[in-house]
Amino acid sequence: MKTIVLGGGCFWCIEAVFQRVRGVDKVVSGYAGGDLKDPTYEQHGTHAEVIQVTYDPDVIPLEKVFEIFFAVHDPTTVNRQGNDIGPQYRSIILCNDYLESELAHRVIDGVKDLWDNPVVTEVTLLDTFYPAEDYHQNYFNNNPEAGYCQVIINPKIAKFQEKFKDYLK
Repeated sequence: MKTIVLGGGCFWCIEAVFQRVRGVDKVVSGYAGGDLKDPTYEQHGTHAEVIQVTYDPDVIPLEKVFEIFFAVHDPTTVNRQGNDIGPQYRSIILCNDYLESELAHRVIDGVKDLWDNPVVTEVTLLDTFYPAEDYHQNYFNNNPEAGYCQVIINPKIAKFQEKFKDYLK
């Protein structure tokens, strides 16, 4: 198994998508890419809301993980996803090594023409991943009727299910 850390707005959104991806063993919501040690939701500082994806590269290659990531969020807005605004909602890939970073940049080059605006996804090496509080974990599955889940997360899941049928669990 391998891990990759991704941030594409609210972690509840991309957590819900990646929990439905064949080859993904575990998804943990958390914080990374910032300046505080062991941040909390209330004081995350410059950390992004991210997910740590544990996946089987023999089932789903990292390139496909990146393609799904780019399909379910807008990588062209700085510090924003829809109505979620701030640096914690930035588009970011936190890689384990330079090979993953090179692959991320190749995928960005391959998908950049899908949008009218430039891709602003930050690609950097992971320093430390901090798991979020328990109430943030598995949020969509625990709260499927919540308004945010219905209006924001459901369309992302539907988009994933439509575009990546071969990778549905």
